[in-house]
Parts: sequence; C-alpha cells; structure tokens
Amino acid sequence: MKKLLTTTLILTLPLVLVAKKPHIYKEATQECAAFNNMKHSSNTNNIELKVGKKYRILQNNKGQILTLIEGERVAQRWVDEGCFLDASKKVEEKKSVVKEKVTTSTLAKSTSKQNLLALSWQNAFCQTHQYKKECKAMSKKDFGATHFVLHGLWPQPRNNQYCKVSKKEIGKDKNKQWNKLNNLDLNSTVRKNLSMLMPGYNSNLHKHEWIKHGTCYGTDANNYYFNAMALLTQVNESALQKYFKLNIGKQVRLKEIRKVVDKAFGVGSGKHVTMNCNKGLVTELWFHIGGSESNIKGLLLKGETPKSHCHKGRIDPVGY
Repeated sequence: MKKLLTTTLILTLPLVLVAKKPHIYKEATQECAAFNNMKHSSNTNNIELKVGKKYRILQNNKGQILTLIEGERVAQRWVDEGCFLDASKKVEEKKSVVKEKVTTSTLAKSTSKQNLLALSWQNAFCQTHQYKKECKAMSKKDFGATHFVLHGLWPQPRNNQYCKVSKKEIGKDKNKQWNKLNNLDLNSTVRKNLSMLMPGYNSNLHKHEWIKHGTCYGTDANNYYFNAMALLTQVNESALQKYFKLNIGKQVRLKEIRKVVDKAFGVGSGKHVTMNCNKGLVTELWFHIGGSESNIKGLLLKGETPKSHCHKGRIDPVGY
C-alpha cells in the first residue's frame, strides 16, 4: 500500500509543476504609440493602443511594458507603463504626467518675445560632421533619419547671449569645452526626450545651447527645453515633415517649402522660415517666431522676415 501511494505521488507531482500560468491581460487607459523597441525609435505601421481594449502583458521592465498586438506583423510592442495605469491611479498621477510629457499644449511663458527656432536635418549635418559621436552610429532607424531634430531656440536679437553667465563658463563654451560646462538640472523626462530629439545631446550640445541662448530665454532649463521640444513636435507632426520625408534624395526650393509651411500653419507663415545649406545639402530650417502663443502658427505670423541664406538644396538621406 505504501509503495503504491509513493508511486502515485511521483506520477502526479510533475503535472503540478508544469502547469501553465494564466496569461495576464490589462486594459489600456491611454492612447499610446506601441514601439518595436525599448528605445521607442521605430513603430511599424504607427500602431497605437486603444483605450478600453485589453492587451496581453508579456513583460515589465524599467517602467516599460512589452505587450502583444494581435494581428500585427511585429506583434510584440513596447509601451510606457502609464498606458496601463489603473483607473484609480489615473486621475492621481495625470497631473505629473502631463507636466513632463512633450506635447503641443501650453508653453511656459518666457521673457524673450522674439526667438529663432533652429531645426536640423540630421542626415546632412552628419554628412559634414562624421566625427561627431551622434553621427558615427547613425542608422535608418534613428528618429533623425526622417524627422527634424533640435538645434536650438535662440532669443533675438542674435547678440542676446550668455545672460548672467560667469566668464569662466563663457570661456569653456567658446573654446568648445562643452563637456566641462556645468551639468543642467533637467528632470528625467526632459532629459530622456532631449536625448532623442536633440542628437547633439551626445556631444553636450544641450549644455552649450543653454549657456549661450537658454540663459536669455527667461525660464529655467527644464521649461526652456520643454518649449523647444514642443515646438519641434508641432513641426514634425505637420505636412512639412512629410514633405521632407517624401523628397529625400531630391532637390527642393525654398519657395516650395514656404508653400508647404503656408498650408500647414496658415497663409503668410512661410515667409518667416529661412533655409541653410552646406555643400548643396539642406542642413537646417530656421523658424522666426514671436509673441507668446502656444501654437507655432500664431508664433510664426508675429516673427521676423529676414532674408534666407539658401534658396535650393538636396534633402540628404541617411548614410555617407
């Protein structure tokens, strides 16, 4: 009898150990982009989570969740943990999330009323700066391969620089010792977004931009970069970014770009945009903006209308 009982236990025990755990599903409480990777640099088919729909949770890692999007070719997607925030916590945490997220909503008020938003076409920049850290490993998957990236937000006139900055720091900056400049007290969200939207962050461009220009903007560093990234986002969500992406490898003219700007941001906006070129490549677009509106449309209409340095150039693809 004892022998029989022992045999029974041995036979049943493995069945208990190999029993499969039930799948975990969570309801999405926010519309969130679902990315192919943790770096959020690629989103095949521009997939977003739908509020109220339940998704299978595969993994939770450092504030990000790997979920399954059924029916998609790339089915496993990474999203922020906040996309599945419990309903009870959603209202509680919403304020802090909204404050830090890069959006096209209300900008922090600054004392500078005329500014120049300098946006780079990173492919062209890297063509002539191949030695830069951010250019050595650039690939087609990078955000800057198909989108505008941030160079800077410069209070005008141009001599409005280095406000209340010590001579020692100015000396470091002018000698391009940007790595030796004081560290900026940026919150984690601004720092994370800036590292993607400003590739030059890898070369301490953010320190240089703050010392030379941001100190004259009239806000702290967090709000300065929040505003700059919010304006950049408005441009990247417009027909202008789509125009550049569709014309990669082709030559374009400033007058055509200005027409696209007029359609995107209102008639008359285009004349406030100028273009820079280097070796026949479009390197930057400069947006001359004024006023205190949150929408770049209103800001452009109140900006300056200077002459452009370049009138035609090629939109460079990624690679050398």
